[in-house]
Amino acid sequence: MVERLISFSLRNRIIVLLISAFMFGWGIYEVMHNPVDAIPDLSENQVIVFTEWMGRSPQIIEDQITYPLVSNLQGIPKIKSIRGTSMFGMSFVYIIFEENVDIYWARTRVTERLSFAQKLLPEGIIPTLGPDGTGVGHIFWYTLDAKGYDLGEQRALQDWYIKFALQTVKGVSEVASFGGFQKQYQIVIDPIKLNYYNLSMMDVLKSVKANNNDVGGRKFEMSDKSYIVRGLGYIKSIEEIENISLSTSNNVPIRIKDVGAVQMGGDIRYGIFDENGEGEKVGGIVVMRYNENADAVIKSVKVKMEEVEKGLPEGVKFHVAYDRSELIEEAISSVKGTLIEVFISVSIIVLLFLFHWRSALIILIQIPIAVASSFILLNLFGFSSNIMSLTGIALAIGVIVDDGIVMVENSYRHLSEFQSEE
Repeated sequence: MVERLISFSLRNRIIVLLISAFMFGWGIYEVMHNPVDAIPDLSENQVIVFTEWMGRSPQIIEDQITYPLVSNLQGIPKIKSIRGTSMFGMSFVYIIFEENVDIYWARTRVTERLSFAQKLLPEGIIPTLGPDGTGVGHIFWYTLDAKGYDLGEQRALQDWYIKFALQTVKGVSEVASFGGFQKQYQIVIDPIKLNYYNLSMMDVLKSVKANNNDVGGRKFEMSDKSYIVRGLGYIKSIEEIENISLSTSNNVPIRIKDVGAVQMGGDIRYGIFDENGEGEKVGGIVVMRYNENADAVIKSVKVKMEEVEKGLPEGVKFHVAYDRSELIEEAISSVKGTLIEVFISVSIIVLLFLFHWRSALIILIQIPIAVASSFILLNLFGFSSNIMSLTGIALAIGVIVDDGIVMVENSYRHLSEFQSEE
């Protein structure tokens, strides 16, 4: 079989050259479209369901949220396993699908089943799906360099401006915020005063909720003009909260400021984010979607950050904390360096031992063709260019060179023996 293949190749050199050129061109095309990442994605094919019910113990979360969700999500087809975790105020359900299942098909099936399972949960509790990213999807971290701005202002800037802008980048699943304070109005109730006025905490909650709302009216016409009537009632300051009426006593309104104090504060924090021991920082984590090109997504994020930075307040800048593209570029440059070293060393060795430049050219031609063709198989089986695959290609280059040298040297020897016999 090998002899026939060699004979056919020798008799049909033009066909062999055309096939080689086609494989090389196809391989170059696949190289341009192959996803590039630093680390291979070995995470499971999973969908995460997150449910929040603040203030409840893990046992209540387990009985009323995690168990009903796990029981009802088990009927989804092509599921490998389901894992549930309950903690204070939060529930996580991990649905592990089979490897050949499309992740977006899986998310659709989970969403359909949640529409029924939600009826079994406590009133007002809505489970949500986690981002469509993998365990290695954290490709880019950044912090804000904002001297003169407190942590609450930085977090508000991150949550209401930067985050929304970066989430529009193609390939980005989520931008997770970290650090700082999430601003909120806080009402500190004095229980003695509350009891004196014969009020309860629910009275305070209902009054605040009822007085923080816009209401709609109707449209009417007067003097050939149309007017829209609406009530503007959203809270805009601490004073407005303090003056909310809870009840009346002898025709005198009892306000919130009569039973407690109102202040601007931050939400409960379970940790802080410190960068290099220089103090607290506010920033975000860019999470990539499934099967996206990490290098291309990071480049798009950097371009978007340049646009966003123009609209930031004076003195606020981005500081990159983690950039996976640096590792990706180092891996690619390592393979490029290996190829260049192989080209030079093979050329020198073949020329020194055989004194035949065409023999060296034969070996050098097969290296780029073999490397380019390997990317056809990478794309065919859905593998990205990462440290593992690029390292395998770099190691395989040595085998290709050894094979080429042996075959050229053997052919050269047979030709010499044939010429000496004549």
